[in-house]
Amino acid sequence: MEQRIDKINYYLDIAETVALRSTCLRKKYGSVIVNHDQIIATGYSGAPRGRINCCDLGYCTKKKLMPDKRHGGYDACRSVHSEQNAIISAARNDMMGSTLYLVGRRTETNDYEEGAAPCLMCRKLIINSGIEKVIVRINKNEYTTLYVKDWIENDEYLNGQLEY
Repeated sequence: MEQRIDKINYYLDIAETVALRSTCLRKKYGSVIVNHDQIIATGYSGAPRGRINCCDLGYCTKKKLMPDKRHGGYDACRSVHSEQNAIISAARNDMMGSTLYLVGRRTETNDYEEGAAPCLMCRKLIINSGIEKVIVRINKNEYTTLYVKDWIENDEYLNGQLEY
């Protein structure tokens, strides 16, 4: 008999499916916000509503403008991050004490994004939204848990860490 999937990987699988809607040519990210075992909102990475997606343009604007920059350079990117899209789709009351499940894959290799974690802007939004923790998929069965209280107590801006 096949073993039943655990709850965390269940929600990570949903986030991974949401990521398939991503319109970014470099990375496919999906997020699911869950509270009291209920899905509150989902989000994937892509251009703002009504704007042309990179997959429709046929090129990545960030890669075109900043070809050597892996992290940062978000002003050159057309995409709204999956975490941001999930947060703006939910009411703050529903997010208080919730968990955000995050999955990212590289489009070129389909490998899971090594060291995936919310960027500094997403961290600020996650803190203000009331989300309690973020669970990030490492591979199909492993994940890491990030606690929002740690981001509050260890303020990277005060430590001079402006990129990850």
